[in-house]
Amino acid sequence: MFSRKILQTLRHWKNTSDRKPLILRGARQVGKTTAVKLFSTEFENYIYLNLELKGDRDLFTEGLSIKEIFQAILVIKNIHLKNGRTLLFIDEIQNSPVAVKMLRYFYEEMTDLFVIAAGSLFELMLERSQISFPVGRVQFAYLYPLTFEEFLEATREEQLLEVYRATPVKAFAVAKLFECFHRYTMIGGMPEIVKQYSENSDVPSLKTKYESLLTSYLDDADKYARNPAMRQVLRHCLESIPFEAGKRIKLQGFGNSNYRSREVGEALRTIERAMLINLIYPTTSLQLPLVADLKKSPKLQFIDTGLLNYFVGLQPMFFQYADLHSIYKGLIAEHIARQELIAQNTDDNKKILFWVREKKQSNAEVDILLPYKSYAIPVEVKSGKSGPLRSLHQFVNESSHPYAVRLYEGSFDIAEARTPEGKPYKLLSLPYFLAGKIHDYLDLLIKPSPDDESSG
Repeated sequence: MFSRKILQTLRHWKNTSDRKPLILRGARQVGKTTAVKLFSTEFENYIYLNLELKGDRDLFTEGLSIKEIFQAILVIKNIHLKNGRTLLFIDEIQNSPVAVKMLRYFYEEMTDLFVIAAGSLFELMLERSQISFPVGRVQFAYLYPLTFEEFLEATREEQLLEVYRATPVKAFAVAKLFECFHRYTMIGGMPEIVKQYSENSDVPSLKTKYESLLTSYLDDADKYARNPAMRQVLRHCLESIPFEAGKRIKLQGFGNSNYRSREVGEALRTIERAMLINLIYPTTSLQLPLVADLKKSPKLQFIDTGLLNYFVGLQPMFFQYADLHSIYKGLIAEHIARQELIAQNTDDNKKILFWVREKKQSNAEVDILLPYKSYAIPVEVKSGKSGPLRSLHQFVNESSHPYAVRLYEGSFDIAEARTPEGKPYKLLSLPYFLAGKIHDYLDLLIKPSPDDESSG
């Protein structure tokens, strides 16, 4: 078991005075149960329930008070509590609508008990069961595949990890960090795969793990589907997603099928609620708040770049190219950058957007539009150490602020630049592997104003 960033979120929750039961969201196999087990070592008592098991599920019975249910748990599980704090973890809670309803009573009547629930199909269960969800009496946290920082720790790159965490990054470590990030991008961040790789460094031996993950996701189609016809659409979409990931997609005929946009749209939104994909929509906004244009074609983000590489057959290419942008038309570099940014948000599930300008003879597209303080920061993922920044320049020309970011296969730099039209701006250039630390580097790019400092 290796440490995860989510533990910081769980510790903050533990130390909050108005703590509510916490629902830990995440797709299957991203390490929710393992993370909570690690966290449980900080408590004197730990109670684990898995509601996929009938015996545990039957503990939540209509008509019993929450204190009676808790007493039943202690008796049936033969648990003798020690003095101190108690953590109750209800795993796979989507299997019991009663357990979900009872979360509010843990909050209202057993405030000394620390309660965490987890379920990969949680939102789907709520929708199908039409139960009364305890809004305002629970809070959420989100877990994703391992980030690059977590990957470095899991693969015991302690010295490199220390350098990675320092801002700005030291020039002497850039080549080594690129090498490790390249490997991370190839393998991905699914915990079981990273664990096996950290033990034997044998990429071909990971095949059975990848296949097992795909099989488990396909088997879940039976749980997602509301009828046999939708099951077929879901299975088709799940099998096609790795081949469409990173691209702007059309719903009609998705994955070379004859399925209509309505069927595909329902299937992809269902898979998104299971947190296997993100539909990344464009925006035409130049400033906050950023408003997604749901009428335009989204980009498809798969749960993990390593899974994408395996299923599409891209892993051998990682041994041939030094620059991620040389692989799969540059989609992999953009995909892993978004994956890193998504995984930073353990407290919320806010969507990442990209910027478009779609006019006759004047189209532009910026890969990522990132909210930072009061700014909408354009982030372009570029090939090699140079390359045109045409779309980025169009955004800068129209924006009210002078800041932009380039992720590329180069070193850290902040430069005074100008668009071809002559507008001055500051360009923050970062190597790909710093995508997950982009906010730390924006702090270097954008100095606080006197008003910000006085208000702080």
